[in-house]
Amino acid sequence: MTTTTPQILLQAERLTFHFPHRALFTGWSAQFGAGLSLVCGGDGSGKSTLLRLLAGVLAPQSGHLTLNGAELARHPDAYRTQVFWCDPADGALDSLGARDYLALRRHQHPAWDVAALEEDLDALGLWPHLDKPLYALSTGMRRKLRLAAGLASGAPLTLFDGPLAALDRRSADYVLDRLDDCADSTGRAVIVAHHAALDGVPLATLVDLPGDGSTSS
Repeated sequence: MTTTTPQILLQAERLTFHFPHRALFTGWSAQFGAGLSLVCGGDGSGKSTLLRLLAGVLAPQSGHLTLNGAELARHPDAYRTQVFWCDPADGALDSLGARDYLALRRHQHPAWDVAALEEDLDALGLWPHLDKPLYALSTGMRRKLRLAAGLASGAPLTLFDGPLAALDRRSADYVLDRLDDCADSTGRAVIVAHHAALDGVPLATLVDLPGDGSTSS
């Protein structure tokens, strides 16, 4: 019987990140392979901060991040072009129309899956809203649009912060099904930050952050 070792796509080595008022991560290390991973923890545990660090939009005080052989500090462009990240709190693109937003994301991600996007737009009820600017969409609709873009992106590292927040029950169930599909991904690491476990969804990696917001290796 032959066994294979899962390919490690993302390595975080000895990351340290401290806010002025508290230490959040000190010498933190982890490895993420293909499939679905969960960063779990309560409010203030550092879930969103960790995703921003992994996305390369927030710089650690020390440590290294390497994605498919590209080290963030030495090859930032090669690292970041492999990442889909959309900060739910960032409204910088909200003046774009929904179609233009999707076109922008498609341009950024060469492995874009048109068929998957169309299926997600249909299931999430987004078609009637594509001619609206993002600022005119409800919080739930903006989140659905970003989720659809991320799922379609095919990005080697795809990061979702609170993917079920502000969703109706039917949409949340659909997103859970799509995340379950991501568990079978090869060559793609999908990392979700959520306050609790994703029931019934198989995980490649579970990162459980302590509630006091102070994490070390």
